[in-house]
Amino acid sequence: MLENIRIVLVNTTHPGNIGGVARAMKNMGLTDLCLVKPKTFPHADAVARAAGAGDLLDSALLVEDLDQALADCHLVVGTSARSRTIPWPLVNPRELASIVTPLPQETKIAIVFGREDRGLTNDELQRCHHHVHIPVNEDFSSLNLAAAVQVISYELRMAQLLSVDSDKPQWGTDWDVELAENRELELLFGHLEQTLTEIEFLDPEKPRNLMPRLRRLLLRAVPDKIEVNVLRGMLSAVQKYGRR
Repeated sequence: MLENIRIVLVNTTHPGNIGGVARAMKNMGLTDLCLVKPKTFPHADAVARAAGAGDLLDSALLVEDLDQALADCHLVVGTSARSRTIPWPLVNPRELASIVTPLPQETKIAIVFGREDRGLTNDELQRCHHHVHIPVNEDFSSLNLAAAVQVISYELRMAQLLSVDSDKPQWGTDWDVELAENRELELLFGHLEQTLTEIEFLDPEKPRNLMPRLRRLLLRAVPDKIEVNVLRGMLSAVQKYGRR
C-alpha cells in the first residue's frame, strides 16, 4: 500500500519544508513525492532538511499543475484545515488509513497538501474524493507542513502493519474492475457539464453550486472504470437525442 501513496505538495514556498516532508515520508516508508510548481526547488535548504532522505528529492516528480500530479491516481485526498461552504466527506488521519488500507493493492492514492499560508483552494479540494483534517488544538492550530505529512503517513503505516492478519477488501469482496483514474473522472465531469449545458439544465452564467455538488456525489461513490464509461455513454446518448 505504502508504495502506491503519492504525497503531492502544491506551490510550496519554502524549500526547507520540501526537505522536511521527504524526511517524514522516508521515516514511514513512503517514496512517491510529487511537487506542483514549487517556488524554489532544487535548493540546498531542501537537502539539509531532508537529513538523509535526499534520494526522495532526487526522484521527486516536478509538474506544472495538479492535473499532471493526479492523472493516474484512483483515490485523491485533500488536506483541509477549515470547513467549506459545501460539506465534503471529512475524515481524520486514522479514519483515512482505515479507508485506504482495504483498497486493492494496485490502487494509486494521492494525498494533496496545499500552500503553507493558505492551503488548497476550493477548486483544488473539489478534485478530491475525501478531505482529511488533523484535529489539532484549536488554541494553537498552526501545523508545520512536514509535521502534517508525518502524522498522516504514520497512521497509514500503522494501519498497514495492523492489517497484515486481517486484510479485508473495501466492499467485502474482491472487486472485478480497476477504479477510475483521476484523468478519467475529470473527462467525465467535463462531459457532464457540457451535456447539462446543452440541455439547458445548467446555466453557465448562473451555475450556482451544481457542478461541485455533482462532483461530491460521484466522487463519494469512488466509481470504477466501467461505471465511468457507462455514465459517459449515457451522457453521449442524451447529447445525441437532444441534438436530434
